Amino acid sequence: MLDDLDRALIHALHIDGRAPFSQIAAALDVSPQTVARRYRRLRTEASLRVVGLSDPDHAGQTQWLVRLTAAASSAQDLARSLVRRQDTSWVKLTSGGTEIVAIIHTPTDAAAGNSLLLRDIPRTNNITAVSAHCLLHTYLGGPTNWRRSANTLDERQQRLMREHEAADTSYVPVPRQLTKADAGLLAALQKDGRATHAELAQATGWSPVTVARRLADLQEGGAIFYDVEVDTGHFGANTRALLWMSVSPAHLEHVATTLAGHDELAFVAATTGPTNLVAQALCRDPADLHHYLARRLGSLEAIHTLETSPVLQGLKAASPIITDLARTRLPTAPARTRI
Repeated sequence: MLDDLDRALIHALHIDGRAPFSQIAAALDVSPQTVARRYRRLRTEASLRVVGLSDPDHAGQTQWLVRLTAAASSAQDLARSLVRRQDTSWVKLTSGGTEIVAIIHTPTDAAAGNSLLLRDIPRTNNITAVSAHCLLHTYLGGPTNWRRSANTLDERQQRLMREHEAADTSYVPVPRQLTKADAGLLAALQKDGRATHAELAQATGWSPVTVARRLADLQEGGAIFYDVEVDTGHFGANTRALLWMSVSPAHLEHVATTLAGHDELAFVAATTGPTNLVAQALCRDPADLHHYLARRLGSLEAIHTLETSPVLQGLKAASPIITDLARTRLPTAPARTRI
């Protein structure tokens, strides 16, 4: 479990993933050396990782939540194949290990095509069922954090974390869309959202000043945001489940916004398909999950049907790019299947 300082550091990174250790230290009333030491330890022991991600609308992308059913003997290999792709994120094994759930990032432009959905998955052996749900609107998730991982700092500390002193006071950021020229910058941020301007300059071929200004432009306009990946088990959330719900269209907005206010949920989104609302629950144990389903969800009469899929293993988190460190933690097995 995490102590108070660990939780405060994670909360601070949720507010500003690129904040210097000196700023975090001032808000937490500790030394920068202590913050740096705790950050390194959390990266090793709690899989802490700050990643820079693009907003799908600004990047011209559509997200699909895909459910694949496969034989138990091949599900692990299929999941690993999805993990290795750069157009996937949030790859999970659910429902006894025979179902794989993943988010696939596709170009919104119909002319660009989608090789994974239209060609690769249909041609893959051992997949017995496929359902694809287009994410229409995210009510909780993305830039909005799971409350139980961001509830430690008081108002004064949060205010200190949100104080930004521009290095160039004469420069006013201009919101812009992501372009092809930003590909190198985005790829570097997906690997490490806290990469220095010098490291990002090396990855892009730009100058550090150009990198700093482009980052300010994109972040100011909401084109990019920073997510904090961390093993939720360290917050006491050892039981995870995906909730697939069917809600009448007239009540969808009300139910979704209500669920977005529940501390037990880390993700809520409207989707296409027979189940038009999906959420991820993070609970202490099965009894806690049952209490949430029976007491809190059960009080919402507009939810007509509910399917609960326990998450057995998370193989890939928010970033479409998997790091070498994360890759080495995947279970080893012969790579027979490719997607």
